[in-house]
Amino acid sequence: MPGTDAYWAWPFEQAGEVGGKRPPSGFTLDLEDWGEAKANPAARGQPVAGRTNTTLGCVATNVALTPAESQRVAKMAMSGISRAIRPAFAPFDGDVVFCLSTAQIERPDQRPFTLARIGELAAACLARAIARGVHEAAK
Repeated sequence: MPGTDAYWAWPFEQAGEVGGKRPPSGFTLDLEDWGEAKANPAARGQPVAGRTNTTLGCVATNVALTPAESQRVAKMAMSGISRAIRPAFAPFDGDVVFCLSTAQIERPDQRPFTLARIGELAAACLARAIARGVHEAAK
């Protein structure tokens, strides 16, 4: 989060995995403040050409999913990128998420709610993974 040492995905942190930092009391979000990574890629030593801020994600589950269900989970998991990165899916990004299933466990039911739960858990997990990756790289 610009001007802080907290990650956008801080609400999803478990057991202090990304340092336990929280936004300061009274933090207000400036919708135009993206930080230097997006506003000026050259400031971070990145080339100025397009596709310099791509985030690739892959979520996996052991629950059996059809190809259409895997696609739905991947679409839902993409919100994890939005929870961890601002802005996400910009015209100069190549952000994408894939989903795979090992099909080790049959779904106990075919209710849409169960599929929605898998997708939401995938989104939260991806947000955490992005924050953890940044946190570990910054050490």
